[in-house]
Amino acid sequence: MTQSFSQLPLSATLIENLQSLDYVQMTEVQAQALPEVLNKKDVIVQAKTGSGKTAVFGLGVLNQLDVASLKVQSMVLCPTRELADQVAAEIRRLARSMPNVKIVTLCGGVPARSQVSSLEHGAHVVIGTPGRIQDHLDRGSLLLDELNLFVLDEADRMLDMGFQQALDDIIAFVPKQRQTLLFSATYPKKIASIADHVMQQPIMIKVKGNNDSDIAQSYYRVKNNEDRLAGIQLLMLAHRPERVLIFCNTKADVKEVTQAIMNYGFNVLALHGDLEQKDRDQTLIRFTNKSTTVLVATDVAARGLDIDDLDMVINYHIASDTEVHLHRIGRTGRAGKQGSAHSFYAEKESYKMKRLSEFLEVEIVPSQLPSHSVLHQNTYKPPMMTLRISGGKKQKLRAGDILGALTSENGISGQQVGKITLFDHCAYVAVNRDTAQMALNKLRNDKMKGKTFKIWLLKD
Repeated sequence: MTQSFSQLPLSATLIENLQSLDYVQMTEVQAQALPEVLNKKDVIVQAKTGSGKTAVFGLGVLNQLDVASLKVQSMVLCPTRELADQVAAEIRRLARSMPNVKIVTLCGGVPARSQVSSLEHGAHVVIGTPGRIQDHLDRGSLLLDELNLFVLDEADRMLDMGFQQALDDIIAFVPKQRQTLLFSATYPKKIASIADHVMQQPIMIKVKGNNDSDIAQSYYRVKNNEDRLAGIQLLMLAHRPERVLIFCNTKADVKEVTQAIMNYGFNVLALHGDLEQKDRDQTLIRFTNKSTTVLVATDVAARGLDIDDLDMVINYHIASDTEVHLHRIGRTGRAGKQGSAHSFYAEKESYKMKRLSEFLEVEIVPSQLPSHSVLHQNTYKPPMMTLRISGGKKQKLRAGDILGALTSENGISGQQVGKITLFDHCAYVAVNRDTAQMALNKLRNDKMKGKTFKIWLLKD
């Protein structure tokens, strides 16, 4: 099996760029799938998040791109806006040595009008969510006559989120002569049915996750939700994780758990389907930039998030599906780092535990929760705080402008500045908690790009 990217039938430009990005040895999914993808076969890949699958279809997209033709040649469907943005960013990285590649993202939460304008100027690659893609197809602003590569990323979650009808409608617009790639963490009957409908003699590639060995799993037997909430407090105080993601099976549980953790004195935010896009973006930014310790979410709301350095995952209830359990815990212990996953279960969930034990091929033995003596310890705050700026890309604001303003005379040091995130009309910057007020005053008193922007410090 080919293991090196340089052995693949990729253009010299792509090979050179991969080397500059330190892409040398392929992951298992890349080694198995890329030769078939580059051979223009229809391919089904069953692999979990973090396996390197985005590079599989990203390189497939770029290797057959005709830059001279400003027609949509490839389309990638994703379940969430966050995942679509991540996929677009990764493909742009892979394409950075190829001049004039135009990639357009089409997702909800932003005005369709600006997207129509982008499409009118031409695009090579379209990446988006089913609802907004369907909208553009219906209004005639997105034309797929020249499409030769169609990608369904995280297809199982698109179905979980109710996109079956939208997928059917989109497929009706896609040319019959094309290559189709389907990626899914699980492979239920509904996915098999879609594959039968949209693919020609697909090659099936199944890769088991290789991160699980880096995850220490513990299971706690409880009687009720009060025990679960008390257990979360004990785990937080004993282990003091910088960032922990708690999975709940329902929105009602998300709200209950969020309130309880707030009452314990921790910084916590919730992620669920009722949030407006702006609030969802802000929640994710504050968690990823280490301004919030705990994020409580449902599986559907958290799908597609790619968060590095996650210390701990807690399952408030055991997931109904064993593959979903693996997907949850796979968010910690990435890139060879040790992570921990803690799961609560009650007597009535014994059947789930039996199924999980068989799936993991290990005997699950209940663990002891930390001693109640940890309750004497103080809660703790996250290391960073977030500033919101009333200007973004459309105001020509760049990350360098924000960093420069913060670190100029009488400012804070570069080491005290964290992640900077730019949107079209706003920006967020994380700063060390101890310097937050100083950073706020500095940005309020200084100009960026010759302008004064409104600045807010997002409170805990």
